[in-house]
Amino acid sequence: MTTLAASLPAATPAPAGAADPDRTRLAALLAAVRGMVRCDAAALLRLDEDSSVLRPVAVDGLSEEALGRAFPVAAHPRLAQLLASDEAGLRFAADCGLPDPYDGLVEGQPDILPVHDCMGAPLRVGGRLWGLLTLDALQAGAFEPVGPAQRQALVTLVQDGIEAAGTIRQLAEQAHREQARLQALQRSTLAQRSLGGHSPAMQALLHEIDLVAGSDLTVLILGETGVGKELVAQRLHAQSGRRERPLVQVNCAALPDTLADSELFGHRRGAFTGALQDRAGRFELADGGTLFLDEVGELSLPVQAKLLRVLQSGEVQRPGSDRLLRVDVRVLAATNRDLEAEVAAGRFRTDLYHRLSVYPLRVPPLRERGRDVLALAGGFLEENQHRLGTRNLRLTPAAKAWLQQQPWPGNVRELEHVISRAALRVVGEQGRAARWVRIEPRHLGEAAPAATAGPAPLPGLSTPG
Repeated sequence: MTTLAASLPAATPAPAGAADPDRTRLAALLAAVRGMVRCDAAALLRLDEDSSVLRPVAVDGLSEEALGRAFPVAAHPRLAQLLASDEAGLRFAADCGLPDPYDGLVEGQPDILPVHDCMGAPLRVGGRLWGLLTLDALQAGAFEPVGPAQRQALVTLVQDGIEAAGTIRQLAEQAHREQARLQALQRSTLAQRSLGGHSPAMQALLHEIDLVAGSDLTVLILGETGVGKELVAQRLHAQSGRRERPLVQVNCAALPDTLADSELFGHRRGAFTGALQDRAGRFELADGGTLFLDEVGELSLPVQAKLLRVLQSGEVQRPGSDRLLRVDVRVLAATNRDLEAEVAAGRFRTDLYHRLSVYPLRVPPLRERGRDVLALAGGFLEENQHRLGTRNLRLTPAAKAWLQQQPWPGNVRELEHVISRAALRVVGEQGRAARWVRIEPRHLGEAAPAATAGPAPLPGLSTPG
C-alpha cells in the first residue's frame, strides 16, 4: 500500500471545471486538520523527484495563486528546516527572521499581510520523504498550545490520508487499465473472417503463418493495400501461445507525432495540457499479448526512434513519469510500402527495419491467387445476402469470368466493395423475393446499370465503406 501512495504525482493546475480526485481528497484532509488545530492556512507540499523543489498539491486558507507556485528548497530556508526536522516537525518563533513563503498569500484578507506563526512537519510515505505539512496563522502565538505530541498526531493523520488517496487512485487506474485490456481482448476474439484460399500462393502463406505463429518472433507483414494483412495478424495471434491475451492494434497512419507518445506509451497525469489522469499506452494494454502496428511505414522518423528504444529494451516510460515499466509484448507490423526502398531513401530507420523484419511474410495480391477470387466473392455474397434480406445471390458464368479478368489494384477490399455494390444494385432491380437473384457483369461495373422495368430501389440501403 505504501508504495502505491508514494507514486502520487506532483499536481498541475487542472483546466477550469475539471475535477481532480486526488486534490479533492487532499483538500478534505486539510480541512480536517484545520478542524483539529486553529489556523488561518494549511498546505500540503510535494517534494519533486530530485528533492530540490516543493510544489503545493492542496491548500486550505491560501489563495489559488499559491497552487501555481513552486518553492525551490534552497531559496526557502524555513521549508528546508522543516524537511530536515524530526517526525514531529517544529514551530518557528514569532520573531524568527527567516522569510515566510506564505507572506501575503493567506486568502480573504483585505491587505497583503505577513504570517506571524508558522509550524510544520515532514511527511514520509512508503518509507520515503514525500513532502511537507505546513500550518500558518496571522496571529502571533496561535500555535503555543500545540505541542510535539499533537503535531505528531497530525502528521500520522495526514500521512495515512495521503497513503489512502494514493491507493484509491492506483486502484482506479488499475481498474481502468483492466477494463481497456478486457475490451481489447473482446475485440480480438470477435468472430473474424477467415484467411483462406486454395491457390498455391495462399497455401504457401498459410504454411508460413502456421510455422511462425507459435514462436515469439517479430513478424513484418508485407503486401499491397487491401490484401488482408490484418487477417494475417489475427491468425498469427490466434495460433500463438498468447491467444488468451489481447491483440491490440495501432493504426500508425493515424498517429501524429503530437499523440504518438501518449498512444503508444501512455502518460502520467499532468504530463501535458489536458492530461487529467494517468493513461496506459498500447504497449501496456498488450502486456502478455500481441501488439499489431498496422501501416508501420507511415511513422515519422522521431516516432520510429522512440519505438525502437522500446523494442530494444522491452521497457516503457510514460511521458511525465521517471518509472520504467517492463512489458512482455510480441510485436507484429504491417506495411504496404517497400521498406527497403524507404530505408535507402532515408525515410525509415535501418535499425528499426531489421528489428521488425525478423520474419517477413508477403501476402500475395489478388491477381496472383487465381480462382480464389470466386471463393472470396462467394463469401461476400453470403454476407450481403443476409444484410439485404434476400436469398440466393448468384453470379452468372459471365460475371465469374468478369471477376477473374480484373487486375484488382485494390485487392480483396476492392472485391468486397464491388460485390456489395452489385448486390445492392441487383436486389433493387430484381427485388428481394426472387428465387434466384442473378448478378451479371453490368452489375459489377463501376457505372450504375441503366434503369429497367422492375421493383423500385430498396429504401434505407447503403453501400458499405
